[in-house]
Amino acid sequence: MAVRGRFDLHTHSTVSDGTEPPGTVVRQAAAAGLAGLALTDHDSTAGWADATAAAREAGVGLLPGVELSTRLGWRSVHVLGYLVDPAHPGLVAETERIRVSRRDRARRIVDAIAADYPLTWDDVVAQTAPGATVGRPHIADALVALGIEPDRSAAFAGVLHPRRGYVEPHYAPTPADGVALLRAAGGVPVLAHPGATRAEWVIPEEEVAALVDAGLFGIEADHPENTPGGGRLAAALAARFGLPVTGSSDYHGSGKPNRLGQRTTAPEVVDAIIEQGTGTDPVLP
Repeated sequence: MAVRGRFDLHTHSTVSDGTEPPGTVVRQAAAAGLAGLALTDHDSTAGWADATAAAREAGVGLLPGVELSTRLGWRSVHVLGYLVDPAHPGLVAETERIRVSRRDRARRIVDAIAADYPLTWDDVVAQTAPGATVGRPHIADALVALGIEPDRSAAFAGVLHPRRGYVEPHYAPTPADGVALLRAAGGVPVLAHPGATRAEWVIPEEEVAALVDAGLFGIEADHPENTPGGGRLAAALAARFGLPVTGSSDYHGSGKPNRLGQRTTAPEVVDAIIEQGTGTDPVLP
C-alpha cells in the first residue's frame, strides 16, 4: 500500500528530550494535517506503545523509530533508525549503554555547573519525565526554571556551550557501527541533520562512504536548522552516493522552535523505508 500525503520523519517526546508525551506528539501531527510521522526518541523505543495507540485512534501513519547516538572522534553524529526490532539484543544492549553514559555524564555536568551556579541534581530531575534519561536538554530546562537562562536555546548557547567547559562527551558507537547495528535490527538508517552545521564538520565524505557500505539508506538533508551551506552540502552528499533525501522537523514540543510538518518527506521515500524495514510494522492510516 503506497502512502499518501506528508510524513514528518523526526520527532521527539518526553521519553527523551521532547516536552510532550508520545501520544500527544501523534495527536499534534494529526491536528497539523500530516498523513504520518516517525517517533524517534534518543536511544529509546519506550514511547512506541503510546504513540501506536494514538496513531490508530487518530487515523495517522506512524513509523516507529529511534535516533541513535554515535560519535566520530570529537563529532557527535546522530543516525535515525526506522522500523527496527525494539527487542533486538544488540540494539537493546547498545542503547542501554548509551543511556547510562548519558545519565552519568549529565550528573558530572551538573556537578561542574553547580560550582558556579545555584543548580542541583534534583532541579534537573524535576524537569525529566518518569523513565526518561536525564540529558543536557533537561539541564537546560532546569537552568531556565531557575532563571539562569531565558530559554532552552539560550542555555545551549550559554552555560551549556562547550566553550564554557562544563560539557563533556558521553559514550557512543562509531557511525558505521551504528548504521550496521540498525540494519541488523531490521531498521532503515538515515543520517540525521548533517546540514545543521557545515556537513563536513559533522562527517567527511569518506566517512559517508563507510556508512553507505554499512547500509545507510538516506540523508536528512531537508531540516529547519540547516545552514545555507550545510543544507547544500548535505543534499550534495546524498546525490554523490545516490541516497534518498528525507525531510523532517526534529520536533521537540516547546523545547525547540521547530514546528511539526515544517519539513516533510516525499511519499515515495516513505514507501521505500517501509519496504526495507523488517524489524517492526508501521501503522498506516
